[in-house]
Parts: sequence; structure tokens; C-alpha cells
Amino acid sequence: MKAIITVFGKDRVGIIAGVCVKLAEFGVNVLDISQTIMQGNFTMVMMVDCSGMTVDFGALSKELDALGQSMELSIKIQRSEIFDAMHEI
Repeated sequence: MKAIITVFGKDRVGIIAGVCVKLAEFGVNVLDISQTIMQGNFTMVMMVDCSGMTVDFGALSKELDALGQSMELSIKIQRSEIFDAMHEI
């Protein structure tokens, strides 16, 4: 299963590293990543492969939410099918 992760917050050193370390901890592979800084705000969208993850999707979502809170970021994950359906024209 593929999923989309979005990250938003004030820019600072270590955001990408922190998110990627957490994903690796649970066996989630990063397939694609796009990030930019807009007026001091960090924004990132990642496509990840969850087929080898070691926890269920809900647990991963909670872990990413907790990481986001500790880093003062918004980190959200959605299954790619849901993300795609929400963004179809």
C-alpha cells in the first residue's frame, strides 16, 4: 500500500531527517519527496510504500502525529487512494 504524507511548519534544521528516521523505524520506504520553503514555512509532500511496515496504519498515523507535536509541525498521512480521490478534478 502506498500513502501520502504531508508536513507543514516553521522551517528549521532536521525536519526531513526526523520524519525519515521515524518512517525507517517502522519499515516505511520513501518513494518520492518534494519540499519547499515558503516565507519561512517548511512544506513537504512524500509518497511512501507501507507494504513492509511493522505497525498498522493507525499506529503509524499516531506516531507521526506525536512526532509532529514534538517538532511543532503538522504531519498527516493518508492512504494514496483516499488522497487521489480527494484531489481529482
